[in-house]
Amino acid sequence: MAGQYLDDLSVFVTVARQGNFTRAAAHLGVSPSAISQTMRGLEERLGVRLLTRTTRSVTRTEAGEKLLREVAPLLDEINAHLSAIADLRDRPAGIVRITADEYAVRYVLWPRLLPLLDLYPEITLELVTDYGLTDIAAERFDAGVRLGGIIAADMIAVPIVPQMRMVTVAAPKYLARYSTPRTPEELTDHRCINLRLPTHGGLYAWEFAEGEREFRVRVDGPLIMNSVIQILDACLAGVGLAQLPDGLVQPHLDSGALREVLPKWSEPFAGYHLYYPSRRQPTAAFRVVADALRAGVGQ
Repeated sequence: MAGQYLDDLSVFVTVARQGNFTRAAAHLGVSPSAISQTMRGLEERLGVRLLTRTTRSVTRTEAGEKLLREVAPLLDEINAHLSAIADLRDRPAGIVRITADEYAVRYVLWPRLLPLLDLYPEITLELVTDYGLTDIAAERFDAGVRLGGIIAADMIAVPIVPQMRMVTVAAPKYLARYSTPRTPEELTDHRCINLRLPTHGGLYAWEFAEGEREFRVRVDGPLIMNSVIQILDACLAGVGLAQLPDGLVQPHLDSGALREVLPKWSEPFAGYHLYYPSRRQPTAAFRVVADALRAGVGQ
């Protein structure tokens, strides 16, 4: 009996995601009237309204929201299995969607994935910048890249970089003018460049460690930005102190353009991991991408 619902549920998921019968019909290659008839039939069989229709849009009812949340990942998993079977050919193909923060996209993913664009012309990469811990199943991503300590336990997580450090840095001209802080507590008397996390809207609290104790310091200063790349530029210009990934600032430390302060409070932590649902059967295209990312872990 469940089998008769699969096609109708696929149509429902498309309508719910598109928010419009006409767009859903175009996506599925059928007429809007056929979509409407399918939805009416599904609602009648289930005995509950799933969609609220207006002349301009379609919105989900509470029952429709619940059905989309619980059924859509299962249908995506079925499609992924079918794609994996269909993908058993010489050259992997299809879209691979990955969410990662800005630093990871620019300095970890991009250098390793760029060669794939020529090697596998049938693969399309979609890299989406996001600082939050995205629900990759709900947002239809193939995988995410986040720091190892914040990944949900039900995910497969594979390290793709060694351990990292968040280092506190400043330009020599800033330190000459305002002095060098000796402890994290002294940062409250300094001009610091804050990072506003785009996903949550809050300010990043600077992280420190002393032995087994980990703590955070809320800093203040003349500048708030939502990009670590922009913060690096401002720090190089002498605007204030910044806390940034070690891999981002190392070339500037080597050249003398920046100096690290408070180094004894900067402890290594788990670096970036590629994570994806344990239930999902990876496609050949995704395996190529995952292999390229894992290849750099020993570097």
